[in-house]
Amino acid sequence: MHVDIYRRREPGNKYSYLLVPQGQLVPEEVTNIDWEARQRNIAVDETAAHLAPYEIDQPRRQIEEKGYAITSVMHQVEASDQAAP
Repeated sequence: MHVDIYRRREPGNKYSYLLVPQGQLVPEEVTNIDWEARQRNIAVDETAAHLAPYEIDQPRRQIEEKGYAITSVMHQVEASDQAAP
């Protein structure tokens, strides 16, 4: 699946990531939060149980349920982690 990837800064010098199927708008419930576009039209394996480096669990299930997949509060990415784009 091809997705657009967004990122937002979280407290504690961390980031959350949001994956939206390519070509779809960011869902209304997240447009009031400061998400910045990071990458467009990126191929990801949505069937994976976990997508590193974005630290997103069960992306297919999340996309089917909400229309997007997001980093869990429990797995936010350290801002100093160079693995996450």
